[in-house]
Amino acid sequence: MRGVGVLLLCLASLQGCSFSQPAAPIRDAARHGGHSVRHTARPAVDWVVVQQGDNLFRIAFDHGLDYRQLAQWNGLADPAKIRVGDSLRLTPPRERPPADPSPAANPALPATNSVAPVVKPAPPASAAEDLADEAPSDWVWPAKGRVVAGFGGRAGTKGIDIAGQQNSPVLAAAPGRVIYVGAGLRGYGKLVIVKHSNILLSAYGHNDRVLVAEGQTVRLGQPIATMGDSDAERVKLHFEIREYGKPVDPMTYLSGAPD
Repeated sequence: MRGVGVLLLCLASLQGCSFSQPAAPIRDAARHGGHSVRHTARPAVDWVVVQQGDNLFRIAFDHGLDYRQLAQWNGLADPAKIRVGDSLRLTPPRERPPADPSPAANPALPATNSVAPVVKPAPPASAAEDLADEAPSDWVWPAKGRVVAGFGGRAGTKGIDIAGQQNSPVLAAAPGRVIYVGAGLRGYGKLVIVKHSNILLSAYGHNDRVLVAEGQTVRLGQPIATMGDSDAERVKLHFEIREYGKPVDPMTYLSGAPD
């Protein structure tokens, strides 16, 4: 009878008893390079406040966005003109539905319960349009050489460093679209960022020469730069993969060795 009482108490309170379902995973499973990869759930962040040292390129990079897209959403004609304390939206602005016209406000408009739909012209095609949600299934090493710094570690490295020879090719690790070329992110030197999907982007830092332009579509293994030592102490490629702007270990996508 004591066991029955405990069971009834459990059913009444629904607390302290082992009847709960296992928590749903926060990462969606996918397979890359013959092993399983789980994608981080999209962060529920719609706005960000500009901090000291921020620029539009850094904010876009840290949230997995194209900086031109971010500028458009925030009505910024000049990406350089953001100030500390500004609030920037990280999602597209929602368009308000057109208000129903009122017969009283416009006597020439006949009274009716139906309103003709408002047809808006289609927006022009833009290099900043979103890509598909599906991540590429095939990846290649972005350069040949020895991995001299791994992900994380004492320095909290956000990617991996591959030491190599001056002017050796840097390759697109997966197909995608170039969303940034420049040296506007301190510590990366001449940088190329490729967006592969709405989830993933990859970054290639410390280049010598850049061979692609913003908005350009690149294929798997296409040369996009040459290895250099821009803003670095030696010739190397700094390579990152980011999910919604959050750095993840590139080794979960790459297989084999870079040599």
